Amino acid sequence: MTRCLMLACLMAFASTVHAEDWTQFLGAKRDSNCSATVAPWKEKPKELWATPVGEGHSSPVVKDGTVFLFYKPKKLEGEALAAYDLKTGEQRWEKTYTRDKFTNAFGNGPRGTPAIDGDFVYTFGCNGLLTCWAIKDGEQKWQLDTLKEFKAKNLFFGMSTSTTVVGQNVIVMVGGTGAGIIGVDKTTGKLNWQATSDRASYASPILDDKKNLVFLTGDHVRALDPANGKEVWSYPFVDELLESSTTPVLVGDKVVAASIKSGCVSLSITGKEVTADWKQRDLTCYFSTPVVVGEDLYMINGDAKTLGGTILKCVDPKTGKTKWTKPQGGNYAAAILKTKNDLLLLHDDKGELVLIQPDPKEYKELSRSKVSRFTWAHPAVVDGVYIIRDEKNLLAIELPKK
Repeated sequence: MTRCLMLACLMAFASTVHAEDWTQFLGAKRDSNCSATVAPWKEKPKELWATPVGEGHSSPVVKDGTVFLFYKPKKLEGEALAAYDLKTGEQRWEKTYTRDKFTNAFGNGPRGTPAIDGDFVYTFGCNGLLTCWAIKDGEQKWQLDTLKEFKAKNLFFGMSTSTTVVGQNVIVMVGGTGAGIIGVDKTTGKLNWQATSDRASYASPILDDKKNLVFLTGDHVRALDPANGKEVWSYPFVDELLESSTTPVLVGDKVVAASIKSGCVSLSITGKEVTADWKQRDLTCYFSTPVVVGEDLYMINGDAKTLGGTILKCVDPKTGKTKWTKPQGGNYAAAILKTKNDLLLLHDDKGELVLIQPDPKEYKELSRSKVSRFTWAHPAVVDGVYIIRDEKNLLAIELPKK
């Protein structure tokens, strides 16, 4: 084999084994960071494909060139997981299960985003059905009815937390007495631990720099050891509407949590001692997770009185003071991602995709195009392809490269 041929083979192998994945809500590290280097555009970004899908607000996840989406099938009172080819959008398989009837004025499909771990995908449905599926063909390995098992009450909008896998445990909020949060063996579906009596919220947890899981529950900002569920620290924080939906954010050594009605709080943690550095009632997030760029925090806020509108704010995370405010075009929410070249991709719920240059002094919009229908889902970004589900379709969009 010639040296050139050997080099070509090695490069091809490297491109295969280092393919980018988006394995859970907000990305592999759940920090809203993507590896795409994005350039401003003058014409609407190219749509690579679109395929019809069932109802839901659950976001897509991706592994090894396959996109997975969780939704309610059109003709079944149930939930489905389906796999699609990343390049073509062709459906590889769809598997379903039936559920008890769930209806809501804001949609009947699942909210929580799946998590991929190894050869399996884990989903959490509207009625609290926690399910393990095989990546290869969608075979169901196990299922746990968490609301029935732990005598918990469903939330008004349905169970919405995204599944989180840490070590041997699949972890979700349930809201049962003594089972506010549970850790289930990812191989067998058997309970490994249960902790707290906190009410469930609609939010998803993050891992902090000490590998503790930080939750925004219905009652607290709370950190647990994911191996055994033991409490590390907690801070009382209750949304006035009991609708906390945003993922906590790490800002240096601080934890920032935001709610729809009670505003935002920044916490300093020393051992089990937790101190609120600041609280701002006007920093109200519905279900848009803030993003850190440099020394600033960019967040979508709504009007605290009407609960409507999408307002982008640049916030000083040291003080909680707003540096500037710019209304956007959405109704309630917008997803925000940080690109590799430190720009912001904002996708509002009316379907507009906006590219923004972060600047603590002023709002700088670089590009804007309508790329989808109404959506409350967050995107996945893999190898420069932007994947989003809206009220009708799963779409793949080519991001302009810098």
